[in-house]
Parts: sequence; C-alpha cells; structure tokens
Amino acid sequence: MNNIVITDPPKASAEDADELAAHGVATVHEALGRTGFLGPRMRPAWPGARIAGTAVTALCWPGDNWMIHVAVEQCSAGDILVVATSSPSADGLFGELLATSLAVRGVRGVVLACGVRDVGELHQMGFPAWSTAVSAQGSVKETLGAVNIPVVVEGQVITPGDVIVADDDGVVCVPRLSVPRTVAASQSRLQKEDRNRERFVAGELGLDVYGMRGELERRGLRYIPHQAWSESEGS
Repeated sequence: MNNIVITDPPKASAEDADELAAHGVATVHEALGRTGFLGPRMRPAWPGARIAGTAVTALCWPGDNWMIHVAVEQCSAGDILVVATSSPSADGLFGELLATSLAVRGVRGVVLACGVRDVGELHQMGFPAWSTAVSAQGSVKETLGAVNIPVVVEGQVITPGDVIVADDDGVVCVPRLSVPRTVAASQSRLQKEDRNRERFVAGELGLDVYGMRGELERRGLRYIPHQAWSESEGS
C-alpha cells in the first residue's frame, strides 16, 4: 500500500448530490441500472437519516483509525467520509468525537466498512453513520494507510468524488461521471412511480398497471374455478 494522501480530487456537483438524496437509495439504485449498492450488511446506526454527498475515502488497517483522523482534514462541507480497511474488521473505529470533528466541517455522514460505536450519542447529535457492525471495541493509531484513493466497500469500488446516497434502505455509490445521467434517470423514474401510484390509489392491480397478464398466460399460468379443480383432483 502506498501511504499517501491525495488532495483536492475532482468531485461531483453538490446540487446533483442533493437531487439524488431527495430520490433515495432504492430509486437511485434502479436508475443506475441496479449497480453500486453496498449490500444488506451496510446498515444505519440509527433510523431516519437520508443523505447524499461526495466521497472522501480513507483506507485503514484493522483496528486502527489513524487514517480517519488524517482524512478529516481533507473533508469539507457536503462530503461523506467512506472508511475501508485493508482486511476485514468489525472494531469500532468511529465514534462521537470524530463525528463532532466532521460535523463542524459540514460533513454529512460516514460510511464504514467496519464498526461504529457511541451510537446513542451519534443519534442525539444527529450525525448519520452507516456501518457493517456496531462495536464498543476501540482502536489504536499505529499504522499508516491512505486517504482519497479508490477503495472497495462490500464489493463496490468507491472513488473519491463519487456520490454516496444513504438512507434506511442502505447505501449506493454513483460514480462521478455517471451522476448527471443518474439524476435524469431518477427524475424520470420518480415521475413514472407517481403515475403508477395514482393508479394503485384508484384501485388498479399491479397485474394491470405493469401489463403482466399476457406474459403470465404465455408462460402457462391458468385460472381454474374451485369446483372444477376439486372435481379434477378427486377423479
């Protein structure tokens, strides 16, 4: 590993990030072509937050949060800090004091491929965090890592400047160069969902809203009255 800090990487626009936050993870994931989702293990420390922002990345050694402290200096308003480890770790590398330092800088939240602690305090201060574990196990500050390099979190490559969208459904990463088209696709999808919602409210079934009946018939689904079914079973 190169022990480096990359300064001032290019970032997606804050306006586009705000737009994606409004749409939420599920819509953005669909609009992106069902890619970029960090999977079901990445859960919010407390429910109800919905954020999006540009990624600042930190690669740490297991049980060592030194590079998180280094990364704080590289964070600015509108960012989300993304922390990966060089091998699997569930230790609580992030807690209330680091959150306070980030909040002062206008950072919107953190995504951790490790553990988080001080969950009650994070909830009380309203600082959002997503992680793969909750653990009181603390950390050391001994080994160098890297800041603002591409990292892998739950199988997804996250590059500094990408947009991270996070809510109760999980976390999705939108590559920086794909952000504008994802914004447009999310808007289009939301409009379609609004139209479908009106039809559902009016009492229509998904079978008709989504035009499923013909395909179900083509694949051999049959509707049989109960009496006819009973007679055929009894014969």
